[in-house]
Amino acid sequence: MFLLVSMQGCVTEATSLRSPQDDGPKVLLVGKVVTLLTGERGRKFAPAVTEIELAEQDAGTRYRIPVDGAHEQFAVFLPPGRYEIIRVKIHEGPFLSMAVLDSSFVVEDVPIMFVGTWRFGVESPKYGRMLFVSMTLDDKGRQQVETDIRETYPGLLSTSMVTAIPVPAELQSRLYEVAPYPRISRYFRRHYW
Repeated sequence: MFLLVSMQGCVTEATSLRSPQDDGPKVLLVGKVVTLLTGERGRKFAPAVTEIELAEQDAGTRYRIPVDGAHEQFAVFLPPGRYEIIRVKIHEGPFLSMAVLDSSFVVEDVPIMFVGTWRFGVESPKYGRMLFVSMTLDDKGRQQVETDIRETYPGLLSTSMVTAIPVPAELQSRLYEVAPYPRISRYFRRHYW
């Protein structure tokens, strides 16, 4: 229990669009997340990515990128550097699952950087459940993200948006279910799979 609490304190919340910090150069990192179920629906809740965790490889700092739903854009300010996607959290109603990932990319010293459309395919609930990740450069998604960012920040109209896709762009990982919090109803704590 103590180890879990101390590990949570090591992760830095990525600076959101609403509150950029001025403690050095920052890059506006934007992308799109799509979450879908790749099999029969075993639960009445659809999966949704709620958080992506990155680690800056040189400084060792970890950043949390909050995502609001199954088909959402994300935009955060990060310092330039080499980053690795290390973890993803997926909620299905009251159920929480996590997967460890190993994909990296470089955030260049530019005003805006687009990291593509990240598709998370979640297998149906079962033992040995897998998560399939595909990161692609989607022109339609890029245009939509670029339009939204430029409408929100008119000061960025003249800046160009650089693109970088994490490597490897396709990977799979085991999806581990995290035990629910104690305040969750006993009904949701039962596992029959």
